[in-house]
Amino acid sequence: MTVQNSPELDLNAERIESLKAGMIAALALFAAFVATTGLNQFFLARQFQPLASLLIIDINFSLVISVAVVIVSGFVFGITYRYVIRDDKNSHLQEGAVLAFGLVRGLAQLDTGLLFKTDFWPLVVLGGESLLLFAVGRLVLDIALHWGWVKFYRG
Repeated sequence: MTVQNSPELDLNAERIESLKAGMIAALALFAAFVATTGLNQFFLARQFQPLASLLIIDINFSLVISVAVVIVSGFVFGITYRYVIRDDKNSHLQEGAVLAFGLVRGLAQLDTGLLFKTDFWPLVVLGGESLLLFAVGRLVLDIALHWGWVKFYRG
């Protein structure tokens, strides 16, 4: 039998809040990914020849993996962001979390693209997209925290 104010109950409540933050961020990054992929498809890749490799000809395994990576990355970002910022108003923590996740994703894309001799400019666009995705995740999480949909970490 669990007492109402037990540490186990608080830990479970924190886990639920982290799960909510992760799901919200995953959805936000997915929506931002769809938007940026659309921008790449219908504008950038068609208007600028050096970015033509951003065109997606058909839905394939690579695209499915990209979507899965975005969702998982968003989920992990949401959980981490909630723990990093706590109830602190330090903008450096917020910006640092976005920069850390965005740089890791973007630099991994750059590294992989250069390894496979991919054109440089599409990699720059994808790196910028990575930073944008996590900035959108931060914005949505900040709104969710402000409106009380997710509670700040109280550890």
